[in-house]
Amino acid sequence: MTHTTAQPGRASRAATARPTVTLTGVQPTGDLHLGNYIGAIRPLVDLAVDLTRDVYVFIADLHALNSRPDPAVLRERSRRLVAALLACGLDRPNVHVYRQSRVPAVAGMAALLNNLTAKGLLNRAHAYKAAVAANVAAGRDPEHGVNMGLYSYPVLMAADILALDADEVPVGADQAQHLEIAVDLAQQFSRSYRPGALREPRALIAQTTATLPGLDGRKMSKSYGNAISLMAEPDDMRKQIRRIVTDSTPPAQPKDPDTCTLVALLRAFADPETVAAVEERYRTGGIGYGEVKARLADAIDAHLAPMRNRYRRLLTDPAELDARLANGEQHACQRADRTLARIGVAMGL
Repeated sequence: MTHTTAQPGRASRAATARPTVTLTGVQPTGDLHLGNYIGAIRPLVDLAVDLTRDVYVFIADLHALNSRPDPAVLRERSRRLVAALLACGLDRPNVHVYRQSRVPAVAGMAALLNNLTAKGLLNRAHAYKAAVAANVAAGRDPEHGVNMGLYSYPVLMAADILALDADEVPVGADQAQHLEIAVDLAQQFSRSYRPGALREPRALIAQTTATLPGLDGRKMSKSYGNAISLMAEPDDMRKQIRRIVTDSTPPAQPKDPDTCTLVALLRAFADPETVAAVEERYRTGGIGYGEVKARLADAIDAHLAPMRNRYRRLLTDPAELDARLANGEQHACQRADRTLARIGVAMGL
């Protein structure tokens, strides 16, 4: 998921007979961090404010099976991810959050699309090519560790998109190929069976992609081990912030706010007046990193406290969380079932 801006205007969308359907997915690989929130979740919440848009957000638990996670861990991670997404502002009437595995038509669509997918297309998929390249570099058999889940990942991704009859998909540079394959398969279906039977989704492309630096100044990422957890308790959050790496410039000496990890994070969470005041003191001198870390912790805590409280309530009330999931999964199933039935008839099933 990436920072996106809608291309059509509100007036033109309102004039259409059906809402614009936006679809995105999130893998349940662990707890969300601040970078996930700023780069993907908050922009999605901004999109969902437009009530002429229906937003479908799936938990990609089928995709997660490629790494063979512990079943209990996968279930728990999926539920925690749902709770976090809802708590961050996606608990809206036009947003439908669902688990991919609870929409059987997605797997059915993938089975049908496999019959249209050329092996050469999957040979060119980035994830597969990266796995082969890593094996070759390590002196292993090129296909070592490559299962069909990894190899056919783009087909299941295409099924996620096409089964929900999505109009648009937020994409970044690392996801563009998946959408291109979905469009290719929709076009192949039109040539082979029925023109226009599958909607060709369009990319909802970010004008700018918001990224946050992590504890060490590199892009915040779980793989780098430099992430700050989104739903961490306040004391744990402050401990993480105190670990942010800074240089040895003394407080009295001027500093460049544009090269400082602390200021970059402050700009994402603090009000403009606070940011401007800190930046001014950076340029003139007279502020230490310890004070900035404290201000940053206060700003993040103020921003996230309502979300954290909502997250806790959802996790301690399984019935409410189940109800939200059931509602989202009902909407997704109804939509995907219609698409699968239409495609099956076109194929002679």
